[in-house]
Amino acid sequence: MDAADLRIFEAVARVGSMNKAARELNTVQSNVTARIRALEEELGRALFERSSRGVTLTAAGRRLLPYAGRVGGLLEDARRAALDEGAPSGPLAIASLESTAALRLSSLLAAYAAAHPEVELSLRTGTSRELVEAVLDRGVDGAFVCGPVAHPDLLVEPFFREELVLLTPPSFTGLAGLAGRRDLRIVVLRAGCSYRLHLEAWLARRGIVGLRLLELGTIEAILGCVAAGLGVTLLPRALVGTSRQPDRVAVHPLPPGEGRVETVFVRHRAAYASSALRAFLDLARPTLARAAE
Repeated sequence: MDAADLRIFEAVARVGSMNKAARELNTVQSNVTARIRALEEELGRALFERSSRGVTLTAAGRRLLPYAGRVGGLLEDARRAALDEGAPSGPLAIASLESTAALRLSSLLAAYAAAHPEVELSLRTGTSRELVEAVLDRGVDGAFVCGPVAHPDLLVEPFFREELVLLTPPSFTGLAGLAGRRDLRIVVLRAGCSYRLHLEAWLARRGIVGLRLLELGTIEAILGCVAAGLGVTLLPRALVGTSRQPDRVAVHPLPPGEGRVETVFVRHRAAYASSALRAFLDLARPTLARAAE
């Protein structure tokens, strides 16, 4: 067994097909099939169950897969370390909550790109759950997500706090009236959104459960639906002033101790921290601290 065998095994497991894995690896299917069979013979265990629809992992294959991923990550880290001569360059993939990207990151990213033009900087957005999984899978170098985050494979660095507020249609006179609204919806992003989880927990503490959900793809769409009277949501206060709906929604502060959340930066504990990533964090710490004041 060597690293090349494990790389082929991981590709087949991920795409569920010898043929698709061959295309991804820029080789022929017969080579992939032969390498997988040789690996199975060496281990004395079948790693895949074959069918006309593709392949699925056996129990032995499922046990091997995490180690194959670690080897692949270690080899990539070794390559990056060997090529990293101290000057920030090469790819840097950062991820962020959509709200954080809109509120906090534009000036930071512009300053970083100007200071380090040799870095191929990319930004993706998603929910906290999606972004934590992306960091664990090493799909991104790090991500700004809503805390708290506790995982043994992650390094977590606090950056700033946001004040969350309840946003309702103007016709809602206050928080006390929420419990009596049979038509109440919560207008949220998809599952895994940290603000959605905070809103559901906040309402549950007040005995308001089983509400209908209206899931939308963007924060601007959420604000528009709240303004139109379709429901309520929970978002950072600073975000309201940057939207096109600031005068069309009612803003309700939460009780003391319930409206503050911390934004943290997470990265994989075992991943190589490149010069590009270290330079990004060195710039992000003072820049975001000033922006949050």
